[in-house]
Formats: sequence, C-alpha cells, structure tokens
Amino acid sequence: PDMGDGYYNLAAALHQSGVRYNRPDDLKQAEVLYNQALERSPDHVECYRGLAVLLNETGRRDASYRLLNNWAAASPQNPNPRIELARLLEESSRPQEAEQQLVQALTVDPNDARALAALGRLRDEAGDQMQALQNYQRSLAVNRNQPQVAARVATLQTAGGALLTTGAPSTQMANQW
Repeated sequence: PDMGDGYYNLAAALHQSGVRYNRPDDLKQAEVLYNQALERSPDHVECYRGLAVLLNETGRRDASYRLLNNWAAASPQNPNPRIELARLLEESSRPQEAEQQLVQALTVDPNDARALAALGRLRDEAGDQMQALQNYQRSLAVNRNQPQVAARVATLQTAGGALLTTGAPSTQMANQW
C-alpha cells in the first residue's frame, strides 16, 4: 500500500480504458490514483508523464505544464522533469521550447541518455543532422541499449557527408523517450 508503482499501474490501466471506451469516470479515478502514486513516489517519471497526458487530454493543458514545472522546481537536480516537459512541448508543436528544456536537463546531468537522444531527434527533425549525430553518439556512449538511436546513427553515418551538408530530409525516428 505504500508503493507508488501499484497506484501508478492501476491509474494507467484506468486512463487507458477511459480513453479507449470513452469512460469519464475511469479518467477521474485515474487522476486520483496518479496523484496518490506521486504522494508515495514523488519522482515517479512514468506517473508524471501519465498524469500530464491525462490533464492534456481532458482539456487542461495549462495544468499539465504547471504539474511538470512544479516537479522541476521541487527536484532541481533531477533532469527528468525537464525531459518530460520537453516531450509535452514537442507534442504541442513547440520544438524550440522543447529544445530549451532539454538543454536545461543536460545542464543538470550532461550525461543523461534520454535527454541526449531526445535533443538529437529534435535537431534531426530540424535538419541539423551533424549536431543530431553528435547528440545520438553521446547518448549511445552513455547507454548502448538504444536500438533506435543506434539505427539512426548508422543511417546518418551511411548517408555520409553529402546528406549532412545538404540538409536532405531525414527519416523519422520513433519517439522513445
């Protein structure tokens, strides 16, 4: 009863059923359970992500940003709040702000593999393949167990200098952060 994971798992299941079957009561209960999970595990990354998405899906975008900003303020030495805020910003078509959050996350932890991979992907999508490649490579140096990042590095390296200097379109990498 004191572990946040159980509350999170139930919240995530109710969240999913609420969305899939259009059940507003499931969404309300999921929100309560997400908050109970955070009371027990104050830095539960997946729980913050789930609650922010739920708030966004239920028309409370400002509340989702406030949630993540408050988490960042409460945990200034944790890069995860900034990474999750960047993710939400990118999903809201605000890539420049997302990039700023990722840079801040890397200020907290210069070797955070998730932040490096996410920053690489943002830069890749913006057409800056050289910088993207560097970010991806740094991410892989920290955590080799990222097959999608490794595949993107291989693609960029195979494309060689012509792609990197001409800014030709890149293939899309799945969002794994």
